[in-house]
Amino acid sequence: MSPKPYQLTAYEALEAIDSGKLSSTELVSSVLERLDQVEEKVHAYITVDREGALERAEEIDRRIESGENPGRLRGLPIAIKDSIVTKGIRTTCGSRMLYNFIPPYSATAVEKLIQEGAVIVGKTNCDEFTMGTTTETSHFGPTYNPWSLDRVPGGSSGGSAACMAADEATLSLGTDTGGSIRCPASFCGVVGLKPTYGRVSRYGLIAYASSLDQIGTITKDVADSALLLSIVAGRDEKDATSIDRPTEDFTSYLGRDVDGQVFAVPEEFLGEGTNEEVVKATFRVADALEEMGARREEVSLPSLEYSLATYYIIAMCEASSNLARYDGVRYGFSVPSKANWIKAYSDTRGRGFGAEVRRRIILGTYALSAGYYNAYYMKALKIRTLIKRDFQRAFEKVDFLVTPTMPSPAFKIGELADPLTMYLQDVDTVPVNLVGLPAISYPSGFADGLPIGVQMIGRYFEEGRLISVASALEKKLPHEERPVLS
Repeated sequence: MSPKPYQLTAYEALEAIDSGKLSSTELVSSVLERLDQVEEKVHAYITVDREGALERAEEIDRRIESGENPGRLRGLPIAIKDSIVTKGIRTTCGSRMLYNFIPPYSATAVEKLIQEGAVIVGKTNCDEFTMGTTTETSHFGPTYNPWSLDRVPGGSSGGSAACMAADEATLSLGTDTGGSIRCPASFCGVVGLKPTYGRVSRYGLIAYASSLDQIGTITKDVADSALLLSIVAGRDEKDATSIDRPTEDFTSYLGRDVDGQVFAVPEEFLGEGTNEEVVKATFRVADALEEMGARREEVSLPSLEYSLATYYIIAMCEASSNLARYDGVRYGFSVPSKANWIKAYSDTRGRGFGAEVRRRIILGTYALSAGYYNAYYMKALKIRTLIKRDFQRAFEKVDFLVTPTMPSPAFKIGELADPLTMYLQDVDTVPVNLVGLPAISYPSGFADGLPIGVQMIGRYFEEGRLISVASALEKKLPHEERPVLS
């Protein structure tokens, strides 16, 4: 039986559109029908722009019929994480604070997608202000994992990953501050690519921690990630953190072999608490790479034991600064007060932010306060440098690292109520953000019927190498199972 349009990968859909077997309108309509079937169960979206998506699809079809080239995506439906602003489409960042915010402009990454003919289906659910590992902190309620609806999809880009696993879009964009693309990609059995910091413009990304945040891709397979990254990557004058490097066609790395490449599986990523099946999946990938001609070496990154504490100090400090702008005066949620401005400000932030966001703001403000700045924030910055040096030494010996993405498969909704336990789940992903490296999570097996992701970490701006490795693994260790949702 041939797949339904909503089940197609991006490349499969483009082939069908180019051959005249499928129109953009038919593809988008199929995705919207899929939403009608499963969205009530999955809750991957906060906002669905049905009317706008169909109008856009019809426009793309008219351009194709008239002989125009509408772009590399030519009518493919894409989901955008709700922390990335979209002109005219509500953008909430999963928060009551922005529950009615309709941006007057789009993020640079979104503009690039539109220029290439993408059709925005809607905005996907996320942890509030992207602070979380489960999507449970969203003001609009949690997203549910399509593989098991009593499990979390991961976070903070849980909606973007769940909609890929549930076939509720053809492509999706997420953001990654400490693993927020790779974590849900692992839990939902899809491909998540976090680019080098500065590779993709952050203009229009609602900031959580500015030195850590990065826009990236969540897709059904590796080829789709290569295509999507080729479009959104590049220097942007509107973003001082974007890097001026030549634009690459990352699809050119697809199909290359890994013969002669060198990798390592650092023991620091296989610490206490890592699920046995996750460890097996990691070494299964390592064995497959060796069978394909790659060579394995040993490296050590001793300072990684401090990475989690370092990450949360820096992230919370930057969150305290970034979220100070939400004062109830200029835009967003507001609680008027006849008493004074301080009372209005306090009430607005107390009721507009959820518990996890308030916790991180308070901890970040404390760490930045007089008397504690040097003890916490400055010390964290110094340790960040040590971690970077460990990675640099490792990459003098190897081309990439192979590690678990997450220490376990997806856990049950509500199972990890303790914040500290939740923070510990990020142990394998946050080092990458601290030093700004690229990483990709590829689905590499199952534990009790739940997907497991294995992470490949590369040198700066070597996303192409990671794509080639993941592409080779896709042939060697294909991941063809899909969740069953009626």
